[in-house]
Amino acid sequence: MYWEIMKPYLFVLFLLLCRLACFAQYSQMQLSKKQQHYTDSLKKVVYHHTFPIWGQKAYKMGVDIPYPGGVMTNYFYANQGLIIENLQLGLQTNNQDIPLTPINFIGFGKNNVTAHTFNVRPDLWIFPFLDVYGIFGYGSSTTTVNISTPVTLTSVVTQNVKTVGFGFTGAFGIGIFFLAADLNWTWNKPDKLDNPVPAQTMSFRLGHTFKFAEHPQKNIGIWAGALRAQFGAGTVGEIKLSDALPPEVWQRKDEIVNQYYTWYNGLDPNNPADKLKMQTADKILTPIVEKINAADGSAIVRYALDKRPGQEWNMIVGGQYQVNKRWVFRSEVGFLGDRNTFLLSANYRFFVF
Repeated sequence: MYWEIMKPYLFVLFLLLCRLACFAQYSQMQLSKKQQHYTDSLKKVVYHHTFPIWGQKAYKMGVDIPYPGGVMTNYFYANQGLIIENLQLGLQTNNQDIPLTPINFIGFGKNNVTAHTFNVRPDLWIFPFLDVYGIFGYGSSTTTVNISTPVTLTSVVTQNVKTVGFGFTGAFGIGIFFLAADLNWTWNKPDKLDNPVPAQTMSFRLGHTFKFAEHPQKNIGIWAGALRAQFGAGTVGEIKLSDALPPEVWQRKDEIVNQYYTWYNGLDPNNPADKLKMQTADKILTPIVEKINAADGSAIVRYALDKRPGQEWNMIVGGQYQVNKRWVFRSEVGFLGDRNTFLLSANYRFFVF
């Protein structure tokens, strides 16, 4: 089934790469004498900087490497399907303190998380083929959780998120194409979680750079590839009930309370499985429902759960415009299934050491 979903996207990718090959061959034929002179002049450059290591060898081969240091600013948007498992709930009020209690009978509908992030990424090309960078970001995330059993309601939680991390990018030439592989680790700390959530992103890009014959330092690059995103499963935090439930839930509180007690009264205390559900409900769910019934959102709900992306892989297509060797602007979109992303960035480069 996954292959059937992938086939149309892979066909688009195949056509794109074919077009890339045709345009690349054409652009190579159109290089002017000025461009060839620029390439030849690189072989005569005496490279006085420490980084990238082997920079002199790259120039001797006529390879126009980027300035080694850089600062990139990024805006990143992502909408990701979410699967929730191993839920635990607890409750703290003025007169009760219910510890985290496992609940394995709550049913979930379609859940998702949407994130908007701005980050700064300082980087350094250690070798002509290896870039190392850090990530420092700030943004917001909105998690939407749809519960289908024992009641029907939606929880929407928006919170600010701080991000730190690091990563590596490897870039290689393959004929007229370039291949870039990227791997990074980040730790993301939402306001309402006790601990940061680790995440790992891995991506591959295959593309081609189109050079401006009369402006050797200016070019346009386009690429296509794939990206895999994973994040830590365990999440522990707490939130006020009024912040966890949107206004429409409180407006239909009578309906929700009736749904809950209809479900509860339908359980058979003589059935061991139903009896266990009733015991768990009596301990934690009924107190929460009573707070909803009283329109009291002051209680603190504790939670612990495991979460994972509904889909780890998606396709990416992007491009960049290099104005000169100091300024590069880039954009990229990701798509496939329930994961969609958008990236917009500006990069300033300079010599170091």
